[in-house]
Amino acid sequence: MATVSVSDLAARYSGRLLQPTDAGFDDARRVHNGLINKRPSLIVQPRNTADITDAVKLAHDSGLEVAVKGGGHNVAGRGTIDNGVLIDLSLMKGIHVDVRNRTARVQGGATWKEYNRETQLHGLASTGGVISSTGVAGLTLGGGLGWLIGKYGMAVDNLRSVEIVTADGRVLTASSDENADLFWAVRGGGGNFGVASSFEFNLHPVGPVVTGGIAAHLFAAGRDVLRFFRDTTASLADEQTLFAGLVHAPDGSTKLSALVTCHCGSQPDGEAAVRPLKAFGSPIMDVIGPMPYEAVNQLLDAAYPKGALNYWKANFLTTLSDDAIDILLDCYSRVPSPMTAIVVEHFHGAVTRVGVSDTAFPHRSPGFNAVITGEWMNPADTDKNIQWVRETYAALKPFMASARYVNYLEADAGGDPLADAYGPNYARLRQIKAKYDPANFFHVNQNITPA
Repeated sequence: MATVSVSDLAARYSGRLLQPTDAGFDDARRVHNGLINKRPSLIVQPRNTADITDAVKLAHDSGLEVAVKGGGHNVAGRGTIDNGVLIDLSLMKGIHVDVRNRTARVQGGATWKEYNRETQLHGLASTGGVISSTGVAGLTLGGGLGWLIGKYGMAVDNLRSVEIVTADGRVLTASSDENADLFWAVRGGGGNFGVASSFEFNLHPVGPVVTGGIAAHLFAAGRDVLRFFRDTTASLADEQTLFAGLVHAPDGSTKLSALVTCHCGSQPDGEAAVRPLKAFGSPIMDVIGPMPYEAVNQLLDAAYPKGALNYWKANFLTTLSDDAIDILLDCYSRVPSPMTAIVVEHFHGAVTRVGVSDTAFPHRSPGFNAVITGEWMNPADTDKNIQWVRETYAALKPFMASARYVNYLEADAGGDPLADAYGPNYARLRQIKAKYDPANFFHVNQNITPA
C-alpha cells in the first residue's frame, strides 16, 4: 500500500485526514454496498472547497489515484478505491434555501433525506432520489431519477449551477452562463470532470403533504398487476409517478407484486389519480393516501439497508409486452434471496420533453426501465445471487432497448456500456473530458475516456 505524506496538508486542513491505523478509518472507507471492500491509503474528509482543492493537489502531486464519495450509494462501488486517496464529502452537508427565488444550494456530501427536510420546511422540492439515503451529488451527476420526474424532470433538469474542482486544482462554476460546455457535461456525465463541491437547484411547490404509497398484491396476481401498470402508465398525469415491483413481504415470507406511486399535485387531484390503483384487484396491503413528501421519499429505504450485498443490472425496455411480463415473473419465481427485487420504472411527462442532446443525460423517451436489484446478506450466497441476476438480465435481452442509465451500471458490465448510457452524446462528452481532464485524473467512475 502506498504511503502519503500528509504533514503539509494537515497544517492547514480544516477537515479530517484518516490513515489506515486511525479510528474511524474503517467506517469511512465503507460504501453502501457491502459487496465492495476497498482500502484507500488515505481518506480526506473536506469541510469546504479549499480542502477539496488541497486534496486534489496532494493526490495529483503524489501520483495517486483518486475516488470521490458523496453518499456512497453507487452500486458498482465507484465511490471508493484501493491504495489511492478517497475524497469523502460526508462532512459537507450545508444546505441553504432561498425561499423568495425558489432555489437551493447544497454541498456535495448531503443526502436527499437531508435536502428534502430543509426544502420541505417551505413546501418546496426538486426531483431527488427514490431512496432518501442516496447522495445528492452522485445521483444528480448521473441524471437523477426520482418521484417528481413527470412534473419536474430529472435532477439535472432542475440544476442551475455546479461548483467543480478540476484536476488541475481550479475551482470553476458551471452554469448556462459560465463554462456552459462543462455545465452540459455534468448534467449526466457523472464524476468525470472534477469534484462537485456544491449544487444549485430550482425548487418547486411540492407538499409538504402529497398523495403516495404502496399497494401490494399476491405474486400470483403479478401478470394482472404488471399489465395494469403498463396500461395505466399510458395516460398518467405529469404530477403522478408510478413504478411497479416484484418484491417480498418485509419479513421475507411471501412474494408480492407491488405498485408504488407519488402524486405531487393538489389533494383532490391526487385522490382522483390514485382511485383506480386502490380499486384494482385485491391488494393484501394498501397504504396509498395523503402522506408527507418526505415519507414518500423514504418508502423504500428499509428494503436497501447499508451493508447488504448488492449486484444490480438494469436496462431500458423497448416495450413492456405480455411476453416480457411473463419472463419477469418466471425469473422472479426462482429468485434466491427474499431481499432481491425487480423494479420497473416509468418515464413520462417533463423528463421526456427535454431534447436528447440538451443535457448529457440522453434518455428522453417515454417508457420503462427494468432494474434487477440483487441483494442478500450472507457472503456464502454471493455466487448464486449474481448468477440469478445475470440469467434474468439475459432472459430480458429480447425486450431491451440500446439504452442504459449510467447510475445503475454494474462494475463488470461487458461491451461498451457508456455508449449505451450516453448514445449520441458520447462523442461530445469525450471531447469535453479532453478539455477539462485530458490526463483522465478522475477515472474511478463510470469512465469517459478523453477524446
